[in-house]
Amino acid sequence: MEQILSFPYTGVLFNAMIVVVGSLIGLLCRKGFPQKLADAIMVGVGLCVAYVGISGAVSAGVHPQANPVMPVIAVALGVLIGTLLDIDKGLNRLGEHVERKLASKAGAAKGSIAEGFVSASLLFCVGSMTVVGGINAGVSGDNTVYFTKGVIDGVSAIALTVSLGVGVMLSSLFVLLLQGGLVALSTLIEPLLTQHMIAEVNVVGSLLILVIGLNLMGITKIKVANYLPAIVIALLLAMIM
Repeated sequence: MEQILSFPYTGVLFNAMIVVVGSLIGLLCRKGFPQKLADAIMVGVGLCVAYVGISGAVSAGVHPQANPVMPVIAVALGVLIGTLLDIDKGLNRLGEHVERKLASKAGAAKGSIAEGFVSASLLFCVGSMTVVGGINAGVSGDNTVYFTKGVIDGVSAIALTVSLGVGVMLSSLFVLLLQGGLVALSTLIEPLLTQHMIAEVNVVGSLLILVIGLNLMGITKIKVANYLPAIVIALLLAMIM
C-alpha cells in the first residue's frame, strides 16, 4: 500500500477519478434539482475557491524569497500573450467541438457541454495546488496535495455538474493529462527548481484561482484562460532574476 501511495502518478489518477465520481453524482442529482439551489451552491463553491486563492496568494507572497513586483510583471505579460493568442477562445472551440460530437448522446438539456468543460478544466487545473502537487509528486513521490485537491475537486464537480452538465466530467481527461504532464516535467526540471521559483509561481497561480472564484460567484466575467501564460512567465522570471 505504501508503494502505491508513493507512486508519483497515484495522486493524479485519484484526482481524475474523483472528478468522474463527483460528476456522476451531479448527473444523478440534476433531475428535479431546483436551478435556484444549484446557483446557490455555485456561489458557495465560488466563495470557497476565492478563499483558497486568497490564502495561497498571501501565504506564498510572504515567503522571504518572494518578489512582490514579479507577479505584476508576470500577469501583465501573461495576459498580453494570452489575449493575443486568444487562449480562452481556443479552449471554448475545443469544448464546442466536444459538444458537437457528444451532445446528442449526453442529453445536455441543462447547461452547455462546452461551458462545463472549460469552466471545470480551469477550476480544477489552475492554481498553486496543481503546480505544487505536481512538483511534490514528481520530486519526492508525495501525493498529499493531489489527494487533498481531489476531494475539493470532487465536491466542486457535483455542484458544477448540476449546474453545467456532463461537460464537467470530460474535464477529468484534462486533469489527467495536465497534472500527469506536470509530474513528468517535475522529474526533469528538479535540479533547476528553487523555493524562490515555487513561491513566485504559487502567487500567480493563486491570483488566477481567486479570479475563477469571483467568476463562479457571478461578480466578474474575466477570461481567466488568457492569463494562463503568466504562470510560465513567473517561472521564467524567477529563474533569471
